[in-house]
Amino acid sequence: MKYIFTFLLLIAVGVAGWLLKLYSDIRHDINKVVEYNPSKTTQFFDKNGKLIANIFNKEHRLYVKYENIPARVVEALVAIEDTQFFEHNGINPDAISRAIIKDIKAMKLVEGASTLTQQLIKTLVLSREKKLLRKIKEALLAIRLETILTKEEILERYLNQVYFGHGYYGIKTAALGYFRKDLYELNIKEVAILVGLPKAPSFYDPTKNLKFALTRANQVVKRMNTLGWINKNEYENAVNFIPTVYNDTLTQNKAPYIIDYALKTLQKDIKDIKSGGYKINLTIDLNAQEIARESLKVGYDGILKRDAKLQKNPRNNVDAKKRPVKEGYFIETLNGGIISIENNTGKILALVGGIDYKTSAFNRVVQSKRQPGSSAKPFLYQTALDVGYSPASQLVDIGRTYDYKVNGQKKKWQPKNYSGNFKGVLTLRESLTKSRNLATINLVTEVGIDDMYKGLESYGITGIPRDLSITLGSFSISPLNLSKAYSVFSNNGIQVTPYMINSIENSKGEVTNFEPIEKYVNSPEQTFLMKSILNDVVTRGTGRRANVKGIDLAGKTGTTNSNVDAWFCGFSPTIQTIVWYGKDNNTPMRKSEGGGSTAAPAFSHFFKKYLEIHPEIERNFKIPNNIKTSIINGKKEYYTDISPLPEIEIPMVSENPNEDAIEF
Repeated sequence: MKYIFTFLLLIAVGVAGWLLKLYSDIRHDINKVVEYNPSKTTQFFDKNGKLIANIFNKEHRLYVKYENIPARVVEALVAIEDTQFFEHNGINPDAISRAIIKDIKAMKLVEGASTLTQQLIKTLVLSREKKLLRKIKEALLAIRLETILTKEEILERYLNQVYFGHGYYGIKTAALGYFRKDLYELNIKEVAILVGLPKAPSFYDPTKNLKFALTRANQVVKRMNTLGWINKNEYENAVNFIPTVYNDTLTQNKAPYIIDYALKTLQKDIKDIKSGGYKINLTIDLNAQEIARESLKVGYDGILKRDAKLQKNPRNNVDAKKRPVKEGYFIETLNGGIISIENNTGKILALVGGIDYKTSAFNRVVQSKRQPGSSAKPFLYQTALDVGYSPASQLVDIGRTYDYKVNGQKKKWQPKNYSGNFKGVLTLRESLTKSRNLATINLVTEVGIDDMYKGLESYGITGIPRDLSITLGSFSISPLNLSKAYSVFSNNGIQVTPYMINSIENSKGEVTNFEPIEKYVNSPEQTFLMKSILNDVVTRGTGRRANVKGIDLAGKTGTTNSNVDAWFCGFSPTIQTIVWYGKDNNTPMRKSEGGGSTAAPAFSHFFKKYLEIHPEIERNFKIPNNIKTSIINGKKEYYTDISPLPEIEIPMVSENPNEDAIEF
């Protein structure tokens, strides 16, 4: 007997020593649970608090603190998984005993008997294999963990870490994903479905196997009733209730061009932007975004319709000989972009970088640099106004021949108006309103290339050639940067930088706000002169198809050589919108496609629809105090001290309403 006792004692000492050695080897593994910091989803919201997208690396997890977890969720989880959770010290001896008996009967490991604490350790630290050694490690770490963390801290980690199927990590993620509800909005049956998922998340996924998910949930409800945690009426209502389950995508990305641009902007300074659980509030208005997307598509469909018509009637196609194209090729390469901002802040309300993101993720508003064509003319004319010209100044609209050399060879340049005719003498206002190329070239020549170059630079425009080709907008610029440049006109001389990040809230609740970036470029009086001319462009000039009844609009059409690019850049008293169409390979569109015929209708569609959802916006341009007026040829004309009226009598130019109706 003595020897048996000694033998058993040696075994006990040996086992104890082995357990101590085992614990010593794994004790640091518990730090992963104690210092829990999981990968968390970053969410983007629009200006009205609507979700735009969930962005994450590998795991879609929306973290929730314990104090924000309803008691009903905790009750349901504990009822089905670990009834004695708040009593035991990490392991449940009774459950272990039952499991051992079942395992002996089955001659293999079939019963887990794991507490929630053990399950958390298994999920974060150990493997999921049903092996005795793993179970021993799990028990040792569970006992230790309960001496470090409170029960509430353990539950918080568990409910945020566990996988709930469908790509959802954490119970808050699952609630919003399956039911589009926050935790406090869930009823008993919905809670029961969620807490029943961790046992077999793929099998019980209600989007795949709703019948099995409901059966599992009813087991949870029955257990809660048996424990007396819900009454009979609650039990019966829950058992009979069948919730609506949504099969949503994980990202729910409603504006991919915007999210791509926002991420590119943020990743420079926030390295964990996809895993840090940030809440990014954008300046975007999802309603305006949808209108912008629709407007861009309207213009695109118009181009395709005209192209199809020309394909069916080649005799009517003036480009048939000059620009032969394969059938379908036009459609494949045609694209567009649109951006809308608040005039006085630069906050981006909408940005669509292409017709179809799934086909091409290239953001043409941000990344594409195209020639602006005649949409650059307002900057040249504003420069002229600022050196003493007025809207009533006389310009000469006649042809000239310019000699120049390329590699020593003499060449001639004979620019033309789109209409092919000449006006002779006309006012600066009429020249820009009808987008007269020859008058513009003569104006640039009079003012001087150097002054015009400096004028363009003052708007932040770069890559400008120091020659007369600037009159035709021969430099390259993105719609985003052109929007910034145009804000000088829409914002009364103050240039604003377009931006879309309103605020950033990190996982600790710390908020960083962003403010507009402003730069004084010109006075309200001088830019109003331009605004009044651009208003004429819309009401009676080349941009008439941009006009919208009931609101003042101003803007400029733009078309580059051979109709490669078509623009409309314009604004209302509060919102500025830039529209561009062209082909990604920089080849010409049809001659029928230009700023006035192609981009202006999309601009008009945007403002018509925007007015429907925001009828309260300001409708009329305001005239600055220091603007002076005079009547010339029966019409009101504006001028300032810097831009006085000419002293000579100005001849009246007869207007043909059909001439230059569409500017290219």
